[in-house]
Amino acid sequence: MNITIIPKKLAGAVTPPPSKSQAHRLIIAASLAEGESTIENIAFSQDVEATLRCMEALGASWEEMVPGVIRVKGAGGRRTWNGALPKLDCGESGSTLRFLIPIALALRGGGVFTGHGRLLERPQGPYVDLFSERGISWEQGSGSITIRGALTPGEYALPGNVSSQFFTGLFFALPLLSGESVVVPTTNLESAGYLAITREAQDRFGVTIRRERGLVHRIPGPQKYRPCRCRVEADWSQAAFWYAAAQLGSAVTVTGMNPASPQGDRVIVDMLDFFRDQPGHRSLDVCHIPDLVPPLAALAAGTGGCTRLKNAGRLRLKESDRLTTVRETLEAFGIRAEDRADSLTIFGRERLLGNVTIDCCNDHRIAMMAAVLATRADGPVTLTGAECVRKSYPDFWEEYKRLGGEVHVL
Repeated sequence: MNITIIPKKLAGAVTPPPSKSQAHRLIIAASLAEGESTIENIAFSQDVEATLRCMEALGASWEEMVPGVIRVKGAGGRRTWNGALPKLDCGESGSTLRFLIPIALALRGGGVFTGHGRLLERPQGPYVDLFSERGISWEQGSGSITIRGALTPGEYALPGNVSSQFFTGLFFALPLLSGESVVVPTTNLESAGYLAITREAQDRFGVTIRRERGLVHRIPGPQKYRPCRCRVEADWSQAAFWYAAAQLGSAVTVTGMNPASPQGDRVIVDMLDFFRDQPGHRSLDVCHIPDLVPPLAALAAGTGGCTRLKNAGRLRLKESDRLTTVRETLEAFGIRAEDRADSLTIFGRERLLGNVTIDCCNDHRIAMMAAVLATRADGPVTLTGAECVRKSYPDFWEEYKRLGGEVHVL
């Protein structure tokens, strides 16, 4: 879908969609429980649908009771083996793929994982190294990853500077095993805040993980996930785009947020003060908040001064090479930007160019970033591939129009 945005300031109150990160984790925990759980405030983004689809392939089932509320009948967390490996279509969801690899090993002795877009290009090295030490086979072809073997209790040491998603996958699977396990990061752990979301989800479902020295975690086994009723809170990473729009002059009020959320991206509120208080040169370490880079880039573009976003190298392995696509989007709006191997430097300005075309590069966060910048452009902005927002925020364009944005589908 290609659209043209006629620049207008937005106005009104908006509640962001439910947290995709939290929804993934609650669905997985409910699917591992024995019995029925109810999860409220579910948004059926493409990534969430991928996790629901894969948990069905592993033996769980679910139904939508009323809009936004699902009932999950868990598989019970017991290992079953019928000779055939389950097939798991992860779509373009990196979380789904990395979370479910250890779970599939624990429940079914492995699985055949498929994906779309750049998903299977994303690094899986920490799992490959861990599993080869334990006799688990790993075969990666052009369109799938096939894993066979038994996940066993023990010590799991893996680097923390690739993605915390590998840790979350082990956190979900290891409590199901017969003995105790220990997970040890061998480097500094990036995106550590996401593990807080994982542990909170497991707490709700009665599973205990003990944090010891540093970021070492001890995981008793066997444990059972217990069914419960829970609710997904609003997503701070999506809220950040609306906060950025407000900072750039739109009268947008963000509602429904939990200030005590385990989501690390809630620091966007502090970032707004930081941008106001530091009008000149700014330097931000984004290793723990990579999803905030696009809205932060929009803020930096429209508030003047020089902003450096550092420790952002993992963004090159998202739906797009996100450091490059963020830079190219800024340059289209007339903003000078420079990207290095793991950083992005932005030289903001008051005037943003219009009469430009932006390729969203199949990246939902690039589309939303461009929509925020368009509110300050001096002419129409055309986006190609704007439907990519369905990956995480299916109603984004409807909300944008409800707040006064003028969007024309070409």
